[in-house]
Amino acid sequence: MKKYILSLDQGTSSCRALLFDKEFNLIGIEQKEFSQKYPKPGWVEQDPKEILEVQIKVAQDLLKSNNISADEIISIGITNQRETTVLWNKNTGEPVYNAIVWQDKRTSGVCNELKDTYWNDYISQNTGLWIDSYFSATKIQWILENIEEVYQNAKYGDILFGTIDTWLIWNLTGKKAFVTDYTNASRTMLYNIRTLDWDKKLLSLFNIPPMMLPRVVDSAGFIANTEADIFGVEIPISGVAGDQQAALFGQLCFEPGTAKNTYGTGCFILMNTGKHVFHSLNGMISTIAWGIDGNITYALEGSVFIAGAAIKWLRDSLGLIKSAAETEEIAKSIASSEGVYVVPAFSGLGAPYWDMQARAAIVGLTQGSSKNNIIRATLESIAYQTKDVFDAMYEDSKLELEELYVDGGASANDFLMQFQADILNTKVVRPKNIETTALGAAYLAALGSYVVNFNDLKKMLNSGKEFKPQMEAEKIAELYEGWKNAIKKIRA
Repeated sequence: MKKYILSLDQGTSSCRALLFDKEFNLIGIEQKEFSQKYPKPGWVEQDPKEILEVQIKVAQDLLKSNNISADEIISIGITNQRETTVLWNKNTGEPVYNAIVWQDKRTSGVCNELKDTYWNDYISQNTGLWIDSYFSATKIQWILENIEEVYQNAKYGDILFGTIDTWLIWNLTGKKAFVTDYTNASRTMLYNIRTLDWDKKLLSLFNIPPMMLPRVVDSAGFIANTEADIFGVEIPISGVAGDQQAALFGQLCFEPGTAKNTYGTGCFILMNTGKHVFHSLNGMISTIAWGIDGNITYALEGSVFIAGAAIKWLRDSLGLIKSAAETEEIAKSIASSEGVYVVPAFSGLGAPYWDMQARAAIVGLTQGSSKNNIIRATLESIAYQTKDVFDAMYEDSKLELEELYVDGGASANDFLMQFQADILNTKVVRPKNIETTALGAAYLAALGSYVVNFNDLKKMLNSGKEFKPQMEAEKIAELYEGWKNAIKKIRA
């Protein structure tokens, strides 16, 4: 009797496996970190073979620790760190170089040169992305140009490229399936999200042979079976999506205007825009939210660089708190931040400003300011940055935000969530199960294996705790004006 969905959640620092039953109750989790490599300043690499081994191991351990047989698994869903780039030899299966991680900055110079050319508008209009080393295209180009014989072998069709989903699927299926899904393809800066095809002009620009690229498939639907010797039986893979799109799906954001915010080290904010690709004039990117039955749903995405990392800074660098959990009680213990604003631009400002020269500051200090004011202002900065992004999304799309679904570590902070609801003047919903990324992969796998249909998913309760706005409009305007002034000061 098949009873379970297995989610493989391949993240930037660890591999996780999560088991859900048919009602999508979480049965168990296994997690293991893997090594990171920093060969030069700004370079970030990982060993693709280690990622594969660790991902398989946590899945096998999960089944064993829960005393579950592999023949009880209905299907597998995969979600992954996006943009990270692997090239390997299709004959030997060996990577030709380490995986170049999404955080890697080695191709920043190439990207900066392209920004002042015709390609800046072309890439933005057709891929939905801004030219940046974040995405896969220039990472592929770097490996082809810098690793001996790789380009020559690629021209003969012997080299394959994939984001992490493609690498995992190719290996799990015994080299049978060389595919990626729409969400991951849309993060490469090579995929035309309007024509739904690899863009020939961009392949030519970056000198990338087309035969290197995987076939693009739906985010939900049968892809291939795993090799029997991995789990003991063949298991169908029937769901795949990049991690932030999987979280949007896991939060059941199926209607245009619905949105989620993942409060991690930074914030990843995605809004469903339905069938419309919005060319952002306000610092957002357009991306594919998912593709199901050949129907594409799009999203606007904005990234805030520093969110939870600012709380870590309070603890580790300033020594103002011993744990992140303390911040909630401290923030509630005072009536306000008393005009203090923390702008945590430690890595510059992300969306919608994209100001790499900006630096962090504490603004509005007086002799009466206390450490508690700084702690509260740091929490508030996360909510202000989120409002910056949603205001920009509204300018692009004119879609009203009716409620915000939240997940990630900092979403556990009730003060922050209430302040977020207040400053957005919008209801904030935190689900009971905050494992929304893995849950999204499970939903896609269940959909792709006909365990559920879209109507079943729409009826799923996203129940949890709701935070409703309580602040008066004049107070919101006053506080947000103070934030905007603080932003102006650090950009001056």
